[in-house]
Amino acid sequence: MKQVKPISSAVPARRLLAVAAAVLLAGCAVSPAYETPTAAAPQTFKEAAGWQPAAPADTLERGPWWTLFGDAQLNQLAEGIDISNQNVAAAIASYEQARALVREQRASLFPTVNLTGSGARSGGGGEQQTNNNFKAAIGASWEPDVWGKLRAGVTGADASAAASAADLAAARLSAQGELATNYFSLRQSDAQIALLNATIDGYKRVLEITGNRFNSGIAAKSDLLQAQTQLANAQIDLSSQTRARAQLEHAIAILLGRAPSDFSLAVAPWTLTVPEVPLGVPSTLLQRRPDVAAAERRVAVANEQIGIARSAYYPSLNLTGSYGSGASKVGDLFNASSSLWSLGVSAAQTLFNAGATTASVDAAKAGHEAAVARYRQTVLSAFGAVEDQLSATRALAEQLALRQQASSAADQVEQQMLNRYNAGQVGYTDVVTAQVTALSARRSLVQAQADRQTTAVALIQSLGGGWHAPQAQ
Repeated sequence: MKQVKPISSAVPARRLLAVAAAVLLAGCAVSPAYETPTAAAPQTFKEAAGWQPAAPADTLERGPWWTLFGDAQLNQLAEGIDISNQNVAAAIASYEQARALVREQRASLFPTVNLTGSGARSGGGGEQQTNNNFKAAIGASWEPDVWGKLRAGVTGADASAAASAADLAAARLSAQGELATNYFSLRQSDAQIALLNATIDGYKRVLEITGNRFNSGIAAKSDLLQAQTQLANAQIDLSSQTRARAQLEHAIAILLGRAPSDFSLAVAPWTLTVPEVPLGVPSTLLQRRPDVAAAERRVAVANEQIGIARSAYYPSLNLTGSYGSGASKVGDLFNASSSLWSLGVSAAQTLFNAGATTASVDAAKAGHEAAVARYRQTVLSAFGAVEDQLSATRALAEQLALRQQASSAADQVEQQMLNRYNAGQVGYTDVVTAQVTALSARRSLVQAQADRQTTAVALIQSLGGGWHAPQAQ
């Protein structure tokens, strides 16, 4: 019969020790279980009634949104935002800093190893012997994350890095939107300048006709003075519009990280394309807008701060160990007889601090509640911005058709009044009134065309642009 060897009692003891160590190292999580804060999310956009989304509905998710306007010059300028815009550069640096902090927090989960060495020579006067003392040692220390404090720090740093990624997306989207808005405003100025130049040419011809009529005794001097006033006012408007264009050009240069003196945009045809912006259900807005994502991640950071504050209720543990040697000669440092070693464990527990720990926990909880409130406010503002731009988009589309009708009718009235004035049927005051009305209608039409484009840009920004959450996660 085969003899069965008895099982050593040391085996279960070692297993129990290993299990106990695993439980100790696993610790307990002191941070509350994180849940994404709830926020009011309507089923549909109120101002989207009758709005026809473009198809496919994921256009903005697939590429640079500014290409939807079909302007080659804008496409070229927008590509320089990531490279040269200093606000975006600062956001990129902040994101890299946040990522470095994550690595720093993760490093705290592992032991710290140090190598030390020293040498000393001592002696005294007279016949006292000179002593040499050399030491070399390698040591390690480790704080086991029993209560989850260090893991809470890592989780919080991860959430903070995600918030920084969303901040970077927000800075990029803001710079792109501002660039597009300034660019379309500049093209509007070009159109206004062209319109005023044509108007001034017409006013000069009318002034010449009126001067001839005055010299012939047909027209009163008041007609001549009114014609001169009309021309001067139009020239003043042209000067103001030229100044506005220069300021827009300077703003674009700064957005691109260039000195205004080294940058210029030539007059070019104005592409009047206004894309129909695809709309999703309102809940997708919470996933696409970078400011909403950043606010939600900061709630997660605040949640981990509660855990870090709670960890002060529990004792802190620290394990240390070292191995080295000491000798009077360098060559003897590596002899076994001169070796020294030590192992140690220390624990510390605060017994009384007059409620400071509880106050710290309460402060962290209040900070979490404030972060939740800021998140919900950001969500409400996001929905409000979309509703505003949808309302403006619909109204401007209606106004554009009316502006076109008004401008066409005013042009006809102006021409008729000029013809009747030349025929002596009406006074020059009627001509001036018709000219003022016609110029105002033309300029309002140009303004309406620009407003539709800038509103489309604002709507795209409100919807989160081309940014989507997986990049930040």
